[in-house]
Amino acid sequence: MRLTEHLEVTDHLLATTPAVRRKLDLDRPVPDEVLLECLRLAVRAPTAGAEQMWRWLVVRDQERRTAIGALFREVGEPYMAARAATATPSGWASGQHLVDVIEQVPVLVIPCMVGRPPEGNAAQSVFYGGIFPAVWSFQLALRARGLGSTLTTYHLEREREAAQVLGIPDDVTQVGLLPVAYTTVDDFRPPRRQAVEELTYLDAWGAPLA
Repeated sequence: MRLTEHLEVTDHLLATTPAVRRKLDLDRPVPDEVLLECLRLAVRAPTAGAEQMWRWLVVRDQERRTAIGALFREVGEPYMAARAATATPSGWASGQHLVDVIEQVPVLVIPCMVGRPPEGNAAQSVFYGGIFPAVWSFQLALRARGLGSTLTTYHLEREREAAQVLGIPDDVTQVGLLPVAYTTVDDFRPPRRQAVEELTYLDAWGAPLA
């Protein structure tokens, strides 16, 4: 297959995979086979040293989702309150909605890395770089199948408590939480972003590329 023959579809997927919060369908079940398809694609992503130290915890049990949701809300509510005066109204409403309903999302997926983060920027880049490409591939695979997600980190402020709820060993690092559900709309528009020409430099910091 020549991917250049499918650029329009590929580019649309890449440009319209947003952080989905308000448009998650809280009532429609997410089948195991769909999640497994997406995770199979996710673990084809590049990984540092080809070590594949990633692990994926899929949380469906309502009692556990409620417990994780409480930790999520404990951190998320004061954060959203602090942002209320400066965030855009739509952005704030979207974030607050997820804080309000997090335990109602059908599936919570927690990507993890075996080990704990090392010291130093270079070593940490390797550690987290070993899983974040896979997280993004997982989100793209979900989007292609009509599901939405967003990478959140609120519960990481309560990582130890979450580990106790979920039975995660002490030598495993949680790197985020993805609420996963079908979306209530069929498609998304590309989000507004700053022009890439204003963000990209040539040879030296501040020197324009074009």
